[in-house]
Amino acid sequence: MPDGTDVIAGMRAEARRIFAAGVAAADPGRAVAGALAGLPAPAGGRRIVAVGKAARRMTAAALEVLGPCPALVVTNYENAEPLPGAEVLAAGHPVPDEAGARAAEAVISFLAPLGAADQVVALISGGGSALLPAPVEGVSLADKAGVNRLLLASGADIAEMNLIRQALSRLKGGGLLRVAAPAPVTALILSDVVGDDLRVIASGLTVAPVGGRAGARAAVEARGLWERLPASVRAHLAAPESAPAPLPGADNRLIGSNALSLAAMGRAAPGARVIEAPLAGDVAGAARLVLDTADAPGVWLFGGETTVVLRGQGQGGRNQELALRLALEAEARGLSGPWVFLSGGTDGRDGPTGAAGGLVDPGTLARVRAAGLDPATRLADNDSHPVLAAAGDLLVTGATGTNVADLQVFIRG
Repeated sequence: MPDGTDVIAGMRAEARRIFAAGVAAADPGRAVAGALAGLPAPAGGRRIVAVGKAARRMTAAALEVLGPCPALVVTNYENAEPLPGAEVLAAGHPVPDEAGARAAEAVISFLAPLGAADQVVALISGGGSALLPAPVEGVSLADKAGVNRLLLASGADIAEMNLIRQALSRLKGGGLLRVAAPAPVTALILSDVVGDDLRVIASGLTVAPVGGRAGARAAVEARGLWERLPASVRAHLAAPESAPAPLPGADNRLIGSNALSLAAMGRAAPGARVIEAPLAGDVAGAARLVLDTADAPGVWLFGGETTVVLRGQGQGGRNQELALRLALEAEARGLSGPWVFLSGGTDGRDGPTGAAGGLVDPGTLARVRAAGLDPATRLADNDSHPVLAAAGDLLVTGATGTNVADLQVFIRG
């Protein structure tokens, strides 16, 4: 008979296998190839512009299907390997940087000369909001990056964040369509947003904005952040706003999402309970919800995107903090029997760390305390990364080249 250690090791391996199936289902190359099959050739020229964490892999697949054509890729540093036949530009994520500002100007220059006989294939994936900062006139990149930091620390969800980002950008909220016009745009979109609202994914480069300046200001004020915004940003959001010209149309196609990856995990674990309601909101509440839901032995599968309110100066991310909080909650409840919980970002990166998330079990907290760390104290400082590292419970996958938000696996013996 296997001992308890062997049982937990087997459950941990199974959680990793199920998570990997969800990531594989979001493979951008396969999705792009299928979506572009049979795309009519334009009378003029064709250009590919790709933005996001999956941009490089999406472009490689597009070039295989469409053949050689000018291609510009903007992605994060971890995914920016050279790609034959394309120019690859690396930029900062999750906080915009100067490289991203230069990349945004390169995209504008790349698309501006096109005419009505030409065709743009836009390949869009999560991360595009930070990777293409093109601030409106009067707002500096430093000010826009400062807004981004405030939003990331506030607990705002992605819809709120991108409403505000759109109001401060020349490319977001359909701005890319205006730059490309009159060339028609076919956009293939890999969703990292729960609910798959195309206006929110990468801040809606090829769709109408979530709202205007008034809505963005209201969202900032509701978070209590208005007085902390740079003066240039307050001035822009407070200024009167005229009705914009009609937005050029686009053929927007959703080719991958969190829901599709969650379904793939379910196929990889026959008999598992697939929880279709997104796991969202603050990580503390999400940890309680997982344990409330997974109230019997078996495999329980979740997907979504939680939030963290930053109150400390530690290192971590929402998936690592969720995993550690669940371990503490399980201890407080006296959860019996073997169990494991995995929470990971499908892009392979959780916050500003090299981990995708965390994988915890009943022995996690004992290992942490044996290393001389107090998990509750560290959590109060948002310092989940070194705590999970001390326990050997970081989930490390490396950059995956895709991004469809987060996936969770809970197994109870």
